[in-house]
Amino acid sequence: MLNRRTFTAASAGLALASPALAQFRVEIAGVGATQVPIAVAKFRDEDKTTQALSAIIRADLERAGVFRGIDTNAAIDETAQPVMADWRARSADALVAGSVTRLADGRYDVRFKLWDIVKGQELGGQSNAVQPADLRLAAHRIADYVYEKLTGDKGVFSTRIAYVTRTGTRYALRVADADGEGGQVALNSPEPIISPAWSPNGQELAYVSFELQKAVVYVQDVASGKRRVIANFRGSNSAPAWAPDGQSLAVTLSRDGISQLYTMGRNGESPRRLTTSQSIDTEPVYTPDGRTIFFVSDRGGGPQVYRTPAAGGGVERVTFSGNYNISPALSPDGRYLAYISRQGNAFKLYLMDLGTPGATPIALTDTSDDESPSFAPNGRLIIYASRAQGRDVLMTTTLDGKIKAKLVSTAADVREPMWGPYGR
Repeated sequence: MLNRRTFTAASAGLALASPALAQFRVEIAGVGATQVPIAVAKFRDEDKTTQALSAIIRADLERAGVFRGIDTNAAIDETAQPVMADWRARSADALVAGSVTRLADGRYDVRFKLWDIVKGQELGGQSNAVQPADLRLAAHRIADYVYEKLTGDKGVFSTRIAYVTRTGTRYALRVADADGEGGQVALNSPEPIISPAWSPNGQELAYVSFELQKAVVYVQDVASGKRRVIANFRGSNSAPAWAPDGQSLAVTLSRDGISQLYTMGRNGESPRRLTTSQSIDTEPVYTPDGRTIFFVSDRGGGPQVYRTPAAGGGVERVTFSGNYNISPALSPDGRYLAYISRQGNAFKLYLMDLGTPGATPIALTDTSDDESPSFAPNGRLIIYASRAQGRDVLMTTTLDGKIKAKLVSTAADVREPMWGPYGR
């Protein structure tokens, strides 16, 4: 999707082999209405590995907004039977403990168990042998397990995000864990890269690169780095969005003059014009059922969010609060619309409940430079770009705006986040 910096512009191959230089620190702020106090004990022998598994698990759970970490220096493993009264005295409702053992073939056996302290019972556990490079992923998957057991919702900690960094005059498209760590470079370029979009199966990324001195849409295989041009028509080619079946994309093309929406096959074949206005139509995004496309148009005088059938047809305006609303993102269940609204000179993240007719959109942020919202695949978190203390940063927020996590890069400015699907 385009952000506000490139909305104005609409009117006018590498494998994932290189480690990302930018590392993140995560700062979590806010207090939710109901948070489960959980203790994640230090895993036995985790100090003998390159990853602090317990710290990764705890950070994941706290970032979700529904858990509150309980301080513990205990180093117990999954074979121990916890003394429930002791943990209740520490105000813990749940406990995670485990171990990491080096195997003869070089892999690590990662084991854990989860206990419900309130009910005094074990809730389950797992054992998995993983390569050393997959220890961080193993920790994220443990957090997913715990999250689902205690909330009933699927966890998203083992999913990935794509984002763009800028260091000096160099740009890089990167893919990383959902917490911003473990990143790898998909593309380096001296020219801007914008609008990354994950394919529904998580195997490909569409994006816009200016390496040919104009906006061109590429699709790149995440594993191999092999890529293909899918839109390089006269004028600007931008804002790719995958259809839910992964067989087609919506894009914004200005080949017939002004920027309009088109659909085309996954390899760029059979482009078909979808909108026929005399205004800028851009930033398409499909509904989860693939039947409708939300997009941004200034046909009413200023940019607003509209929707139209994916097969073509009438256009309906969606946003009415404020005179400048862009960057639509839809939750995986289609109920919520996140977007960026200009309020005075500030650009803020807003959320609209599409399932409640007449519901007033709510501001999720008190910052003034927000961009590019994207929902987690379970619909419980939104990642977006913002600016803090003179730096471009990534943020996540719960849908009520009460819990926010700041992913601050130590080496680069970071923008254009897009949360990937399940299926890693």
